[in-house]
Amino acid sequence: MTKQQVRTAVAGYSDAPSDEAFERMFERDKDMLRALGIPVVTVGTGGHTDELGYRIDQDAYALPSIDLTPAELGVLSLAAQFWQDKTLQTDITRAMVKLRAAGAGDPSADALAGLAPSVRAVGDAYGPLMEAIEARRVVTFSYRAAYNGAVLTRHVEPWRIAARDGGWYLMCFDRDRQAPRVFRMSRIESRVRVIGPANAYEVPEFDTDAMLGGGPHGEMRQAVVAVRPERASALRARAKAVPDGERTAYDAHLARTTRSGAGEHAGWDILQVPYRSLTGMASEAAGYGAALVVLEPESVREETVRRLTAAAALGTRNVRAEVSRG
Repeated sequence: MTKQQVRTAVAGYSDAPSDEAFERMFERDKDMLRALGIPVVTVGTGGHTDELGYRIDQDAYALPSIDLTPAELGVLSLAAQFWQDKTLQTDITRAMVKLRAAGAGDPSADALAGLAPSVRAVGDAYGPLMEAIEARRVVTFSYRAAYNGAVLTRHVEPWRIAARDGGWYLMCFDRDRQAPRVFRMSRIESRVRVIGPANAYEVPEFDTDAMLGGGPHGEMRQAVVAVRPERASALRARAKAVPDGERTAYDAHLARTTRSGAGEHAGWDILQVPYRSLTGMASEAAGYGAALVVLEPESVREETVRRLTAAAALGTRNVRAEVSRG
């Protein structure tokens, strides 16, 4: 389409008070589309005129029909939250826009409740390290040791990057120490430089959990929760129903806990949920709001209530702030 055809066809352009205003709107929208990863291509219209035309390169942009369930799109949305870093945010935003444009729909909020990731920003080291991992190239950087604060230059063969306990870690072979090592990426002091040829080493088979110091910390424990029907699917995936012989007692416990009448929670499921971290379990439970009630242990219930109370107070403060601003 020529610029004039676009001006006639696109709603809003006809409201431009002048040609100059239209030009500004047109250039702004082209830049916005390109920033979203939509390739707007300039082409000649042919014939006896030098007028230019504009089109979206479908081959470079279009996706086939994608049929994702709300839960599947929820997982992708969760991953997008995980990568909210300035070096990756643009690509992630483009990817989610394309998925929704291809008809993937909106994620299920309940599928994500309690699962929002809490990982610090990955930092500038991530990009060069991922490129080096992909090409199997050696890198060098300055690193501040945790035990004495000394800053030393390292030469490593990067194997994998992983997140654990809110931080990012590089698993690699340290050529200076001639041994496998793990480096916390927040302690990398300098720019990561990629050196040497591609395919310079082979990545061995290794256990990520073992290299990072074992699996999830803490002894496996068990919480008992009451859940509304067809809610908290992520939690249900690892839970099991309480034995039939214990159901009556837990129903009575639920009525006392919520100060509700008999039968008010009829149809709710009473589930046993394994967990290791008290704060992790409470955070997940609080994420489901009124769809879930923690019955035991009391420590998890108290922490969940504390989080919900803090969230409610935050909402009240926000409303008051809006009112005070008029």
